Order: sequence, then structure tokens, then C-alpha cells
Amino acid sequence: MTSKKFLYNWLLLLAAFIFLSWNQASDKWISEKYESYNLHYTTCDTVLIREYKDYTETGIKTVENFFRNNFPQNFELFIHPNRESLDKQWQTDWNMPDFKSECWMVASGVNTKLDILVPYTWDSLACEHSSKNKIKIQRIFTHELVHVYHGQHNISPDFSNTMGIDWFIEGLATFVSGQCDNKRILEVKDAIVNGNSPTNLDSFWKGNLRYGQSGTMLMFISSNWKQEKLFELLQYNTKSEILKSLGTKEDELIKQWLSFMQNFNANSL
Repeated sequence: MTSKKFLYNWLLLLAAFIFLSWNQASDKWISEKYESYNLHYTTCDTVLIREYKDYTETGIKTVENFFRNNFPQNFELFIHPNRESLDKQWQTDWNMPDFKSECWMVASGVNTKLDILVPYTWDSLACEHSSKNKIKIQRIFTHELVHVYHGQHNISPDFSNTMGIDWFIEGLATFVSGQCDNKRILEVKDAIVNGNSPTNLDSFWKGNLRYGQSGTMLMFISSNWKQEKLFELLQYNTKSEILKSLGTKEDELIKQWLSFMQNFNANSL
């Protein structure tokens, strides 16, 4: 009995040691260098890392093809294994030690870095996102890559010194990434019909329709001034500069957007 008990205890200790060793290994960061970015991920995500690289490289091509220019500098890409890791990074980056992310927050991008919660955890660690919808995962990667690209061309690379252009920053990423889809466009058109459209640019990035409102505004600007104008606008960090470059006033821009949306056929997408 004594030898059996000893063996049993020894096996328990061995199992605990293996578990702890594996757990520590799963937290080990691995870094890989690629042409446009440096990839960082933990051991536990090794199996699916090829898939996440594909999302990244497809997103890079989408952004560069849209603007007809390459990323001017390399950036860091961190694939975070859990929300705790993501929050710690944001707490450091944003100098907010008590920050806790909302469940819908899964990624962020600035000129030098893209942080994203590993997609296969989204069903359990996030809301409004699915690990099974590969199209939407791709669009989120591309959305954040637009922010990285935008930051690399903007006078305020991390967007901390901007004034009244949330609608432009987020609308651009929504439009270029393909997130301004048929569903969002129809929601915005319905709001316009019901008299619930925004009356100033700051209001475009507010409420449940903020992605659709801001995205369709950038879709209109792209259609009316062409994509080359969007590349020019990347440098500006104030609303007044953007309006001056467009040669219009805020109320006139919104009036033109309303007309564009009322006549836009979402089924043509």
C-alpha cells in the first residue's frame, strides 16, 4: 500500500510539473520577421499562425492596392492569446493602468503596431464577433491595417493629436476593408428615410450606425473625389484641413452625402 501511495503521489507531481511546464511554454512569445512586418505570437497559437499570416498579408495587399502605394515602414503585429494579454498591452500603450476592454474590442492599430486578440477565442472571449466567419475576420485584420497605414502618413501617427476626424479615421478603415457592406448601407438608408441621419460630421461616429455612417461618407468622398484624394487626405489631423482640401463646407458635404445615399443602389455592390 505504501509503495502504491508513493507511486500515486509521484505521478501527481509529474502531471503537475508537465502541466506547469506546458502552461509556461504556451506563454512564450515567438517572433518572426517578414517583408512588411514583424510577427509576434505565443507558442499556443503555433498551429494556426499560417492562417493569421494569410489574413495579414491579404490585408496588406488590399490596403496597398487601394492607395496604390506600399506601406512606407514596417510594423509590429502582436497576436494576443487572451484578453488579459491584450488589456495589458493597451494599459501600457494608452497609459491607463486600470483599463479593461469591452467585449467587442478585439484589435487596434497605429503607425507602428497592430494588436489583435487571437480569432479562435472570439466565441468565448468576445461579443459581436465570430471565429467561424472568415470574411469578417479578414475585414477586421484589413480594418486595423488601414489604421496602421493611415498612421504612417498622418502628422499624428497614433491619432492622439487629432481634432474632429473620428468619422474620417474609422470611416476610411470601414470603407477600405469592405466592412461598409450591403447590410450597413441599407441600415443607413433606412435611417435617412426615417429622418435619423447625422447633422454634423462629429455625429457620424456616434450611435449603433457609426460604422455605416462613417463608412458611407468615405464611400461618397471616394466616389466624388476619387481614391487619389483619399490618399492626399491621410496627412491631415483636423476636420478643417480635410474640408479645405475637399473644397467644401461641412453642411454642404453632408447634403451631398444625403443625396448620394438616397440614390445609391446597395444591391449593386
